[in-house]
Amino acid sequence: MDAGRWMTAALAAIAAAPLAAHHGSPGDHAPLSVAQAGDAAAADADMAQGEVRKVDRANGKLTLKHGEIRKLDMPPMTMVFQVRDVAMLDGLKAGDKVRFAAEKIGSAYRVTKIEAAP
Repeated sequence: MDAGRWMTAALAAIAAAPLAAHHGSPGDHAPLSVAQAGDAAAADADMAQGEVRKVDRANGKLTLKHGEIRKLDMPPMTMVFQVRDVAMLDGLKAGDKVRFAAEKIGSAYRVTKIEAAP
């Protein structure tokens, strides 16, 4: 087999192999496919770091002091966000460190996903 055909075969084998997700002990997680790993990386890149400053459950709003939100081309600041679902506010309190995803709808910003920061 010449070098070009060998390289093509090697790259095809690598692309077809599943990627292992390793967080904890072996066997804790099923392997991720290449597409799933890419989706997970993209979703992770959409998440921003923040700290809860205020929870306004009555109005479905959340005040966050946040780092850069690359997806929205937004620098770090403190601002008020609407939430996609008021249930997202359950258990949140001022001072909590979070990771979140947000989107812009018209002139408002809305949190679409939120989780405790590691």
